[in-house]
Amino acid sequence: MNDEVEEGAQRKMQFLYALRSKGVTDNRVLEAMEAVDRGPFIKGLFSERAYEDMPLPIACGQTISQPSVVGLMTQALEISPRDKVLEIGTGSGYQAAILSKLARRVYTIDRHRRLVHEARAIFAELDLVNITAITADGSFGLAEQAPFDRIIVTAAAEDPPGPLLAQLKEGGIMVLPVGQSDSVQHLIRVRKTADGLEYDEMRSVRFVPLLEGLGKDG
Repeated sequence: MNDEVEEGAQRKMQFLYALRSKGVTDNRVLEAMEAVDRGPFIKGLFSERAYEDMPLPIACGQTISQPSVVGLMTQALEISPRDKVLEIGTGSGYQAAILSKLARRVYTIDRHRRLVHEARAIFAELDLVNITAITADGSFGLAEQAPFDRIIVTAAAEDPPGPLLAQLKEGGIMVLPVGQSDSVQHLIRVRKTADGLEYDEMRSVRFVPLLEGLGKDG
């Protein structure tokens, strides 16, 4: 048992070191990522690779992002404990779980009913009571809960979707990948100010495309 504990501690240390070495330096984000075990979010063949800094396949042809990208996107949101956050693209639920440790309330949307159902089960198991997971077309956002302090999109659009920009509070931040799905995409941060929108380009990334409508299982 002691060996297992030691191995777990070693793995956690390596995991946090990998995050820091890729530029995740915000202590609150690192603490949230230390608190949320990536293991339960990865099923089957790839579960033994849960602690490596790499994207992995999940159900419905989707992927779970590599932890360093999750960390950088979360850090870029600059979440405060009173914030209400909207996530587009629940996927495995890992990103929403980390957001839940930082924000007051998290709403997460996915077009695949199966992914939402599986993520809800993990949230319940981990007692993450401030997350609401919904099956819907995320490109339209969630107007009934708008405006949001922060919005994160984990699928690539050609441009930031208009409905999402409209649902972002003044002073709010949105982080998302933009670009064609078959070429290089860029992670960008959008700040909504009284004078309009300010854009920062952060780094090159590769995400699944943001698709309209529900998945076949939705």
